[in-house]
Amino acid sequence: MSMISEAKRPISRWIVAIVWIGAIIWLIPIVGAFVTSLRTMDDLNTNGFWAIPREFTLGNYTEAWTRAGISRYLLNSFIITLPALAFMLFFSSMCAYALVRFRFRLSKFLYFLFIGGMLLPFQILMIPVFRLSNDLNIYDTYWALILFHTAFQLGFCTFVLRNFMRTIPTSLFESAVIDGANEWTIYRRIGLPLVVPALAALATLEFTWVFNDYLWALVLVNRDELKPVTTGLSTLLGQYINNWPLIVAGSLLATIPTLVVFFALQRYFIGGLTMGATKG
Repeated sequence: MSMISEAKRPISRWIVAIVWIGAIIWLIPIVGAFVTSLRTMDDLNTNGFWAIPREFTLGNYTEAWTRAGISRYLLNSFIITLPALAFMLFFSSMCAYALVRFRFRLSKFLYFLFIGGMLLPFQILMIPVFRLSNDLNIYDTYWALILFHTAFQLGFCTFVLRNFMRTIPTSLFESAVIDGANEWTIYRRIGLPLVVPALAALATLEFTWVFNDYLWALVLVNRDELKPVTTGLSTLLGQYINNWPLIVAGSLLATIPTLVVFFALQRYFIGGLTMGATKG
């Protein structure tokens, strides 16, 4: 046994070394971006991207927040993301509760329909969604992005929450029925409190996906005052010259909300995803 353990030690050391090398390679662009955001454009043009900076400044962050309008774009992102997140979690939790709680003829079909929607590449929906938003008179409004993200993420959220709710003992629901509780009370008082870890994990994922969305913000929103931060950053690009320190500073400011959400909910993240990994 000792010889086997000694033989495994070099392998484990190599694995740890590979992990560290991968982490360092992954961090190099991030560190480079942060350093670039603190440099001036003249210093970048004179010395190059990977040169040791000779001059640092916080003015890029101030300019990106005020003159470049990052504060307004971030507000638009929250206006789009938070309602979409609330709608998708609310409706998907109700769908998951119905699929677990009731046995009806088309329950399996509806469940696989949700899974099929997850497998559909969203790029093929660009033209139909664009035409539909025009027909509904919601093109170039916040509601176009809110409703689309809610509808498209509903399948994934239902899939996760349905598997999670299957771990809840049916005796809890049956006891509530015996006590005279209706389905809305059972859903609100028993179902939702028991799936809080899954809801938190989904909130972390969905907030990141919706907040960082670029394609659909480009397709469904045209006015500059309605753009989220992902498409708003493109307005910092010049026609002939790009102020890269300013653009990188704005990009780093745009990442702060997702980092805050992840670190705030990280203790629910792994547990919320793995506890719902049941068969059926």
